Amino acid sequence: MEFESVIGLEVHAQLLTETKAFCSCTTKFGSAPNSNTCPICLGMPGSLPVLNKRALEFTVLMAIACNCEINEISRFARKNYYYPDLPKNYQISQYELPVAEHGWVDVDTSTGFKRIGITRIHMEEDAGKLIHDDRKPVSYVDLNRTGVPLIEIVSEPDMRSPEDAAAYLKSLHSILVYLGICDGNMEEGSFRCDANVSIRPKGQTYLGTKTELKNMNSFKNVQKGLQHEIERHENTLLGGGNLIQETRLFDPASGTTISMRSKEQAHDYRYFPDPDLLPLRVDLELIERMRKSLPELACQKKERFVRDFGIPEYDAGVLTAERSLAEYFEKAVEIFPNPKSVSNWMMTEFMRFLKASGTAIVSAPVQPSDLAGLLSMMERGAISGKIGKVVFEEMWKTGKDSNQIVEERGLVQVSDVTEITDMIRKILLDNPGEVTRYLNGKTQLIAFFVGQTMKATRGRANPQIVNEILTDELEKLRN
Repeated sequence: MEFESVIGLEVHAQLLTETKAFCSCTTKFGSAPNSNTCPICLGMPGSLPVLNKRALEFTVLMAIACNCEINEISRFARKNYYYPDLPKNYQISQYELPVAEHGWVDVDTSTGFKRIGITRIHMEEDAGKLIHDDRKPVSYVDLNRTGVPLIEIVSEPDMRSPEDAAAYLKSLHSILVYLGICDGNMEEGSFRCDANVSIRPKGQTYLGTKTELKNMNSFKNVQKGLQHEIERHENTLLGGGNLIQETRLFDPASGTTISMRSKEQAHDYRYFPDPDLLPLRVDLELIERMRKSLPELACQKKERFVRDFGIPEYDAGVLTAERSLAEYFEKAVEIFPNPKSVSNWMMTEFMRFLKASGTAIVSAPVQPSDLAGLLSMMERGAISGKIGKVVFEEMWKTGKDSNQIVEERGLVQVSDVTEITDMIRKILLDNPGEVTRYLNGKTQLIAFFVGQTMKATRGRANPQIVNEILTDELEKLRN
């Protein structure tokens, strides 16, 4: 029997507000445990929540970017459950009336573009964090994260493979970061994903028994966790077993999933309207203001880079994957208007050093103007491409500009025809055997002579001039 998988994702994104969703406590990450708290986010009797307006604006902005219908009236609800990191024993969320519904995003998958439906986008507050002690059987509670504003983006079950799910997740991540409303840091938990997955015989329309997957903190782990769970479902059904609806944790070390608890239903949370918060009205003025502030997103920027800069689609996809990378490219091209050359260097040398150093793009020691200056030197023949790589490495290490490094290290390209000719004639005299073999038809030895010339000049000779002079001198010897 051939099965197909049915996948839907629930994505939680922490909003980049300075203060929490319903109080004035800071959202700053990394503070001392339990230092960013107050009676409101700790749920003390008599304290009353007040909605963070900026959080609402960010939610509306994401809803517009995901082509959602924005509800004029939405309502906050209490989601009731007990857990040690939830001091109020309920979470302020939304249930029946979310801010936005019925949207979609187009995702670039391995099989082409696919439209993934968005069921809803709603606001809620985050819970705290449990810290488990590795040395003894105790856990600690840090409530700094309690009350931090989140949006939950719930997809339709439109994905049919782990690859589709990873592509959709990357697309949402890109939109959130481009909008500037979430930093997208999966390690710090500001971008989190739970997945619902089931399988069914191909051709059937009903949904099978689903499991919810948690603890997938990277795009790769989302793909691995879903792949394992799909295989587990298939093996269970083909072996005559039954699946149960449950929540499972993904273990990255073993690549397997572990049962955590039975899957909750909506009625388990006993949702009811929060009596401390009035219904939320989103007026047209706010929606239009957010619509006008919508920046150019990655997919739009990619199309423009291909059209306006004439670079390949693959290059444009890499350069627009992060907003800061795209901005770096555009600034460099503005100074040095050779897009393909800038693209080539960014995708090779720049990305290599960026990855090796773990540096953020905005903090890179080689800024767009520095890269443009280096490429300009190579274009006008002041240094060769080989020397350019040496100079770039020194720029990255020291923060100096290309002109300073070239001058200090005496790396200016040798283009004097007389000087190069004299050097080549000496090399030919010193290597009579190689000259004879070249003249007898082994023309690939031209590379040997070029190499010797570059060695003699410490890589500074102009390669084009070297090749021209070598060809002339060897032909003179033939005649």
